[in-house]
Amino acid sequence: MQITSAMKMVSAAKLRRAQDAIIRMRPYSQKLQEVLSNVTASLGDGVDSGNYGKQREIKRVLIVAISSNRGLCGAFNNNVIKESRAILAKYEGQEVKVLSLGKKASDYFRKFPVAYSEGFGSAPYKVFDGLSYAGSSAIAEEVMRQFVSGKWDKVYLIYNQFRNAAVQVVQREQFLPVAPPVADGAAKADYIFEPGKEEILKDLIPRSLKIQFFKALLDSQAAEHGARMTAMHKATDNANELRKELSLTYNKARQAAITKEILEIVGGAEALKG
Repeated sequence: MQITSAMKMVSAAKLRRAQDAIIRMRPYSQKLQEVLSNVTASLGDGVDSGNYGKQREIKRVLIVAISSNRGLCGAFNNNVIKESRAILAKYEGQEVKVLSLGKKASDYFRKFPVAYSEGFGSAPYKVFDGLSYAGSSAIAEEVMRQFVSGKWDKVYLIYNQFRNAAVQVVQREQFLPVAPPVADGAAKADYIFEPGKEEILKDLIPRSLKIQFFKALLDSQAAEHGARMTAMHKATDNANELRKELSLTYNKARQAAITKEILEIVGGAEALKG
């Protein structure tokens, strides 16, 4: 109980920092998507997503499974693995690989031939050792490069989205190919574009992909600490209940032993009287 209580406090401290990070990231991500939608709307039907929007026949699929490096966080990792296996079943018979960002997912999928890390180093899950945009961007760029080269026809992101300390929702997002953002009619703001709308769009799409990837990692990190804090809180409560039950059992056993000794003394005294 003391161990789980200490782990709960550690996770609560880490959750605060991770929660602040994802809360700061979301407005920027949303604003970037808003600008992208606005530029797309102003371009009309002639929108070109470049190499990142190429729709090809689905023969090769990459799953980026984002889990944690440590356990004791409830169903956090199992949910990611379960969702990844659902995609594997969906594309059964085709070439499907899993890039694991997180030691728990890596330990699970490396038992199967679907594990993949070519071009990402020997341990891509180390991205969580001091998570930064630079580290995330390097992995996102390699995923994007492999998609553009034709190695993959579709790329999925599987991760737990942080809602609050008690709620984490597993997400399945199509990372690539990217479709042009859906614009609601005309542009919502009157911008002056320099050097031009098409050039800005070509820069915004890869930038938006990298932000989307980094946001998924931040979401997963915050969700992990929330899940672990909740799991350790429940474990502490269960240990407290168990301690109460054990104390009651021990007290009953002690009282029974005392009663037995008293009866033996009384019985011996009565025998001596006889």
